[in-house]
Amino acid sequence: MLEQTLKTNIQKIEKNIQEACETSSRDVDSIKLICVSKSVDNETTKQVVDQGIVHFAENRMEKLLEKKEFLKEDRHIKWHFIGNLQRRKVKTIINEIDYFHALDNVKLASEIDKRAEKQIKCFVQVNVSGEESKQGVSPDSLDEFIDSLSVFENIVVVGLMTMAPYEASNDELHHIFSDLNRLKTAIESKQLAYAPCKELSMGMSRDYDVAISEGATFVRVGSSFFDDDEKEVGTDEFI
Repeated sequence: MLEQTLKTNIQKIEKNIQEACETSSRDVDSIKLICVSKSVDNETTKQVVDQGIVHFAENRMEKLLEKKEFLKEDRHIKWHFIGNLQRRKVKTIINEIDYFHALDNVKLASEIDKRAEKQIKCFVQVNVSGEESKQGVSPDSLDEFIDSLSVFENIVVVGLMTMAPYEASNDELHHIFSDLNRLKTAIESKQLAYAPCKELSMGMSRDYDVAISEGATFVRVGSSFFDDDEKEVGTDEFI
C-alpha cells in the first residue's frame, strides 16, 4: 500500500513540475526535486529511493547521519542539510553532505571552512519576506555578506535560498520568489569564482509550482510525497 501511495504521489509531483515548466517555458531537466524525508523513517525513505528519487533533505543532524548509514549502499544519493546548523555540530555533519541550504552568518561560514575536507556547496539563506521569525540575510545586506565569504576556500555559494510565509497569497509568493531570482541574477553577473550563484532553492509542497515559474532550480518537497497533513516547517524553526 505504501509503495503504491509513494509511486502515485511522485507521479503527481513530477507531473506538476512538468506542467509548471511548460507554463513558464522552462526545461524540466533544470529542476532538481528534493525529497524532504524528515517526517518518515528509514524504510519509507528507502522506498522513495527505490522510486528513483536522488536528492534527499533532512533538518536534524542525527537523522541525516542515521539515514545515510542505513542507505549507504545507495551511493548515488545526494544529501542536503536544510536545518539551522550550530557551529559546535559542524565538524560532525559538514563532510557528510552534498549541499547546505542555510548559510547566513560569517561565524558559521568560518567554522565550515575550518572543518570541511572538500568544497561545500552552500545556499545563502535570504529573508526576502522580512519576517522576524525567519533567519537569513536581509536583501540589503546580501552583497556585503557575499563579499565576506571570499576568504573561505572551502565554501562555494552555488545559489540562494528562501522560504515564503505559510499564509502568503499567490501574488505574494510570486513577489518573494521573483525578488530572490533578481538577487541571484545580480550576484551571478559578478562572475565570482567562489560564488557562481546559478541556483535557486525555493518552493515547498504548497508552492513549488509558483517557485518554478519564478526560476527555482531546487524545490524542497516533503508532505506531497507522503500524503499526510504535516506542514513543512522552515529551516529557521529547527536547531
